[in-house]
Amino acid sequence: MWLMKQNRKRKYTNCIWLLAVMGISALLMGLCFDFYFDLNDDTMMRDIMAGIYSGRPDGHNMQMLYPLGALLALCYRVCGVIPWYGVFLFLCQFGSFYLVGIRLLDLFRKVGERIFALAALFLFQWGIWLIHMVNTQYTITCAMLSAAAVFWLMTTPERLSVREFVLKNVPTVLLLVLAFQLRPEMLLLTLPFAGFAGWFLWWEEKPAFTPDKLKKYGLTAGLLLFGFLLSAVIDLAAYGSAEWRDFRRFFDARTTVYDFYPDVVTQDAYGGGLLELGVSSSQQTLLCNYNFGLDEGIDTKMMEKTADYAVDVVGGGRNFAAVFKDSLFRYVYRTLHKEDGPYNFLVIFGYAANIIAIVILYKKTKDEYSDELGKRRLLWRLSQLVLLALMRTAIWMFILMRGRDPERITHSLYLVEFVLLAAMLWRLPRVDWRVPARIMAALFVLLMTVSLMGSLTTVSADRSRRKEAQRDWEAIDSYCAGQSDNFYFEDVYSTVAFSGKLFSVGRGSCANYDIAGGWICKSPLYREKLSRFGIVSAGDALAEDGRVFFIMSEEEKNARGLDWLGDFYEEKGRKVEIRESGKINENYRVYQVGRSR
Repeated sequence: MWLMKQNRKRKYTNCIWLLAVMGISALLMGLCFDFYFDLNDDTMMRDIMAGIYSGRPDGHNMQMLYPLGALLALCYRVCGVIPWYGVFLFLCQFGSFYLVGIRLLDLFRKVGERIFALAALFLFQWGIWLIHMVNTQYTITCAMLSAAAVFWLMTTPERLSVREFVLKNVPTVLLLVLAFQLRPEMLLLTLPFAGFAGWFLWWEEKPAFTPDKLKKYGLTAGLLLFGFLLSAVIDLAAYGSAEWRDFRRFFDARTTVYDFYPDVVTQDAYGGGLLELGVSSSQQTLLCNYNFGLDEGIDTKMMEKTADYAVDVVGGGRNFAAVFKDSLFRYVYRTLHKEDGPYNFLVIFGYAANIIAIVILYKKTKDEYSDELGKRRLLWRLSQLVLLALMRTAIWMFILMRGRDPERITHSLYLVEFVLLAAMLWRLPRVDWRVPARIMAALFVLLMTVSLMGSLTTVSADRSRRKEAQRDWEAIDSYCAGQSDNFYFEDVYSTVAFSGKLFSVGRGSCANYDIAGGWICKSPLYREKLSRFGIVSAGDALAEDGRVFFIMSEEEKNARGLDWLGDFYEEKGRKVEIRESGKINENYRVYQVGRSR
């Protein structure tokens, strides 16, 4: 009884200390930098779920699965003054650190060790992960949930009953299902690490095959699979209408073109082939500058033709052997050089720490038991690291050969792998390696401390850029709000740098502006939004309705001009005149398109 009371008291104390550290960290980040959405993707998702985009909260934001989107939209319906999406991402990110921290404090018994664990978490947030803490992005958040799930699974206590094991890993299942709903593609990239963690635990606990072990891991995996399937089925049903099914085809084709084969619309070499497919010169220009929303002729059929052409001609023209060789070179270079630092250095550190610990374990086993047993342990542990290295190589080669490796994906992979390596180190049998452990802990703290200054410098520079972009975005929003009878289409590349603050609520009503392209363009929500302003076709309304205008930055105007817009109408048999009709601070101009006099 006394021991149970002591354990409860220690857990209660751990929770308080961890909440205090996470709270101080969050407060300092808010005071020093403030929190932003990293990309305009998250801002658009917020606007859709909050009702700012179409005029009513909606869960169809295309990026996350519908059950989660619908839940957040419901929260906005109940109380629209709370920034639910920002709060959700914030809680997911700091909650992931909290769950890892709670398990760390449970594993460490000594006061000094627990203080070190808290300091390490704080330093990791500021020295390694600061840019992703203050610039929140749903893909990164998905990876953080996945990393917390991997660590929670890997640190499950040993020798539990079936019921205890399943209950202990309910958080693991919930974290992975939540990550799947938030960003399915990213979760699937990190899921092999979770699978490796399950396999690792399976083989660590001997004997390997018993009825209880089959029940433990079978039930846990079954709950996870059920969560995935239920989420996917609900999402499929939510997008089951003919309009949404058609738009999903358009969305997938658009993703193929822009994310994997952008050369097909940006390089002149493919213009002739596109003309043969029925994609006119002006349509090619609109696809190139992303303003395809102006032309109703760029529909699902045309986008699928363009995507198929890109796969066959651009993709088919690639030398697979050369692509593989180049990707392998880049993979090795990025793993070992500072291009991806400090994230790759964390992973290298994780492998090195495991190898050192394995060698110490081998010597301890050989001296106390037998050389044969020591060799078996050495080979088994090293083979686990080799298997993990092969698995991560396959994942990296997959993303590099596809040509889609933004930082939000690569940094996410580094994070989950490092967490798995740290947990593998903890799972090693307890051996007397206090001196090497202290040396590695000191090196780990040194790495994070050295990274701290670079992290602060990077975030400070990024914050200046975001503040300037935020002023532009607020100026446009204010200008449009003051002209509520009008509607404004924005040039896509003029607004691509915009991203809102994490805890901003935004407008309380449907915004009277929209970008002239983007991933939600031509969706049922897009049609619903335009219909609120009496617009059926963006291109027709811009040329014929005196209340519809076009916004473009001075930078993009100087770089691309506006001839492309006139050519678009001329190709359709319309002679138009483009006149400047307004100015938004020093960076943006408002244009009106009308018939030539």
